[in-house]
Amino acid sequence: MILSWLSRWFGNRPQLTLAQQQRLAAWQSLPRAASALPFNEARCVVVDVETSGLNLMEDRLISIGAVAVVNGKIALGDSFYVVLQQPVVSARENILLHGIGGTAQSAGVPAADALLDFLEYLRRDPLIAFHVTFDQTMIQRAMRSYLDFSFKHRWSDMAYVMPALNPALAARCRSLDDWTSYFDIRNELRHNALADALVTAQLFQVGMGQAGKKNISDFSELRDLEKAQRWVNGVS
Repeated sequence: MILSWLSRWFGNRPQLTLAQQQRLAAWQSLPRAASALPFNEARCVVVDVETSGLNLMEDRLISIGAVAVVNGKIALGDSFYVVLQQPVVSARENILLHGIGGTAQSAGVPAADALLDFLEYLRRDPLIAFHVTFDQTMIQRAMRSYLDFSFKHRWSDMAYVMPALNPALAARCRSLDDWTSYFDIRNELRHNALADALVTAQLFQVGMGQAGKKNISDFSELRDLEKAQRWVNGVS
């Protein structure tokens, strides 16, 4: 078991083409966006993923969906979606959940290129998600597996931000569906990565409006709020 785990993390290194190496190096050379830039002057990227299952160490990244929030507004024209080509099609029950069929998985974008496409879309702007640990871990594992790259980026987790801003709702609103239902944010394509990213972006907009009333106006201050809520929840 230990050897299997080690082989996944330290096994054969991927062989990138020269063009792929150049794309990765170009992304790494980009300047990091200022975290203290006010939301109404900044670009944040809201992301969601679909996977072959919920096991953080065993399952595979299947798709990434993302939408940018630019200057406080959702930029529908600044969105991203990709299906990574899968070496093995996921189980039938998994396909029924996210709707990405076997043909689409087999014909997806080669994983290294799909991840480079995502990095180029993201640039060095901060990431927003709901329950960051899952999305972050799956993306990091894929980056390591296919690009031999340790993806370390700034994230903020709406699963902690929203309870911090709405303590009276913390006990009744725990999932993304709970929060979006409470704020009447509709999602007709649940478990589609891009659709889920879009509703999370709408929730982020709600949070930005509430945060502004508490004089929280940028990503750095939002992260501080999240850290305080993690402390309240006993989460490091």
